[in-house]
Amino acid sequence: MFQRLLVCTTLSDGLQRLVDFVPSLAAANIQHITFLHCVPLNESGAIPRVDTQKVEEARKLLAVQKHKVPDHVSVETKVETGRPVDVVFRVAAEQQSDLLLMGYSLRNALAEKLFGSTTIELYGKTTIPILSVRPQLISTYTTEELDLRCRHLFRHFLLPYDGTNAAKYSVEQVKQRHNVSQPILEACYVCWVMDDCDRRNIPQAPFVEQAKTELANVKAELEALNLTVVTEVRAGSPVVEVIEAALEPDISAIVVSNNPRGAFLQLSVPSFAQDLLRHSWHPVLYFPFTR
Repeated sequence: MFQRLLVCTTLSDGLQRLVDFVPSLAAANIQHITFLHCVPLNESGAIPRVDTQKVEEARKLLAVQKHKVPDHVSVETKVETGRPVDVVFRVAAEQQSDLLLMGYSLRNALAEKLFGSTTIELYGKTTIPILSVRPQLISTYTTEELDLRCRHLFRHFLLPYDGTNAAKYSVEQVKQRHNVSQPILEACYVCWVMDDCDRRNIPQAPFVEQAKTELANVKAELEALNLTVVTEVRAGSPVVEVIEAALEPDISAIVVSNNPRGAFLQLSVPSFAQDLLRHSWHPVLYFPFTR
C-alpha cells in the first residue's frame, strides 16, 4: 500500500521509538524509512545559528541499529535545521516519500488558529498522504503493543462514506493502493452516517435505502479486490457516529479525504475531516485531493 515512509518526529511525540521497530514496519510492506527531526535555530545570540548540540543529541536518539534492519529495507536518519514545514516537504521530495507519519495532539480550532500548527499547515499544503497518530497513545504503548501496531498499520480501514466526492476519492485511493498479490489491507468497514438534524419532519426511509444501494456498490468494488467488507448506515452526528463505529471492529485507521472545492482546515469552514482529526483517538489516514 505504501512503500516509502517519512516519519516526522518532534522527539517528544513518541514517534522516535519507531527506530526500534523497523522490522515491524517492514512487515507492513514498508521498504524505505526516513526518520526526520527538525532542530530550531539557536537564537540566543545576535545572529541565529545551528544548535550543534541539539543536532547531535537528535542523531543519537534516532540512531537505528543496522543489524536489525531487514535486507530488503533501507533506513535513513535526517536531522535538519530550518522551518519545519519547508524541511518536511523538501525531504519528502528528496526521499520520494509516499506517506508522512506524524503525531497530532488534541487541540481545538481556536488554539490552532491563534497559535498555529506545523501539522495543520502540512495538511493544508500536502499532496502526500498523511497518517496521524496520537502521541499520547504511542508514548504509552508497551514494546509488544507498539510492535503489533506497526505491523497492522494498514490492516483494517474504516471508511466514512456519504456519496460526496471526498468519500469517493478515499475509496478510489484505497483501491489503487491495495496490492492484491501482496495484500496488507485485509478488511474495510464502510459507514454512512445520515445527519438528520435538518430533516426531522422528512421521512428518512428513502434516504436510508438510497444509502444502502450506494454502499452495496462500494462493497462490491472492494470485495472484487479480495477484501472483507462490512457496510452500515447510521444516524446522528457524523463525527460522533464514526468514532463510535470504530470502537468494536479492530480498526487500524480511519480514512478520510478533503472536499476538493474548499480548504481543509480553516476556523470558519466546517469540515468533517478536520473534526474527525481533532477528536478521533484512532489513527487517521488522510488522502489529499490532488486532481
